[in-house]
Amino acid sequence: MGRRRTRHNSIRRGLIGGGAVLLALGAGAVAWAWEAAIPPQPRPAADGFPPKLVAEGARLAAVGNCIACHTVPGGRSFAGGLALPTPFGTIHSTNITPDEDTGIGRWSEAAFTRAMRRGVDREGRHLYPAFPYDHYTRVSDADNRALYAYLMTRTPVRAEAPANDLPFPLNIRMAVAGWKLLYFREGAFTPDPAKPEVWNRGAYLAEGLGHCGACHSPRNALGAVEKDRAWAGGEAEGWTAYPINQDSPAPVPWTADSLAFYLRHGWHPAHGVSRGPMAEVTGNLAGLPDADVVAIAAYVADRMGTPTAERLRRGEDLQALVPRLSADAGTPPGASLPAADGLAHPPAADSGRVGGDERGEAIYRTACATCHESGRPLPFGGLPFALSTAVNASTPQNIINVTLFGLPPGDGTVSAVMPAFGGALSDADMVALLRHLRGRFSEQPPWDGLERLVADTRSGAHHVAVRPADGIERAPRNVGAAD
Repeated sequence: MGRRRTRHNSIRRGLIGGGAVLLALGAGAVAWAWEAAIPPQPRPAADGFPPKLVAEGARLAAVGNCIACHTVPGGRSFAGGLALPTPFGTIHSTNITPDEDTGIGRWSEAAFTRAMRRGVDREGRHLYPAFPYDHYTRVSDADNRALYAYLMTRTPVRAEAPANDLPFPLNIRMAVAGWKLLYFREGAFTPDPAKPEVWNRGAYLAEGLGHCGACHSPRNALGAVEKDRAWAGGEAEGWTAYPINQDSPAPVPWTADSLAFYLRHGWHPAHGVSRGPMAEVTGNLAGLPDADVVAIAAYVADRMGTPTAERLRRGEDLQALVPRLSADAGTPPGASLPAADGLAHPPAADSGRVGGDERGEAIYRTACATCHESGRPLPFGGLPFALSTAVNASTPQNIINVTLFGLPPGDGTVSAVMPAFGGALSDADMVALLRHLRGRFSEQPPWDGLERLVADTRSGAHHVAVRPADGIERAPRNVGAAD
């Protein structure tokens, strides 16, 4: 009897002791994760910021593509409220205009820098990593100061963001501290002394504000970038963000020069036009100095590495498919370009039929060839499909998107356009067409699961954000932000 009581007492003491340890650990975790609020301050006067600093901030905000996530299409710039679907639920972007009640008008520069550097808002709440502070942590104090000046001189907009729709425990901000412990490493950019200045400038912009890896990298089950597979391809708003490392599926290998041209103009004669979320990126980069665009291109080209001799040879052969451009390789979109001499095609023993299936070829001839075999140069002609990364990629998602939804025209600017064929082609037609394109214009194996991907994309089960080519759609007008 005495032994049983002693055993019960020991168990009770053990439970009490274990509970105390858990409480202590919990209290310690809360203490570790807790962040103090930074006191609010009156909104600084817009005319108190030097115009040169504001202009620099505008360029930096373009690198960060800030307007894209913080603007609802057709709404006021930077007023937030955009729904950002994630695998865990929907997050709504915040108002970053200088409104004092619903925006960041009462934020000091120190509060703004802490959000950029550590992912904590003025009130001390941990920010969800949909805001890419794991990249923005690399931004310098000087550039944060310029960004702050730019945002504080925007038009204040009173707009409360809708509540996030996240399940427990993700709806508890303190839980984000655990994610940070696992995946977030604070730290400014450190130049590589072994690399030239242009490379380091490009690395700073691409890895920091540009946050290229946020879209172009795969993510793990908790939504963190897989750092050992950085730049190996990812997804953004229903579009495939292609690998931009040595695994790039582009038929013609990218070079620093072709990347710079594409980032500056939103298209390249051997690679096509930017579309989907990338269209907003190139639309924003249009305001950057040439030196910064060249630096980003130099860094990305280095990340891609040197193509194999076979890939280079194949790319050189494919260059014959590029319609003739003017002598000035930098001719901007909308300029007068000479007519092409014609378009060569890769040989096809059975006129491009795949497995004897004539349906896909017939659809191609009727719906696609008029533009894509016209010989009209880009950006207003159709890219020869043998040059298409979408046709050669491991997933057909992007070519499904652009075939179903097309490329809508930009508002207020001359832009590349493509009609949407979703209303004209059935799912079976789409599958036949895509099989034909893959079989005739690439040397890659057939895609798996085409029927399901086409059906899910059309139905909206796979949501796709449709953007004009090379434009900033999330603004009062499709291109540019007037306010």
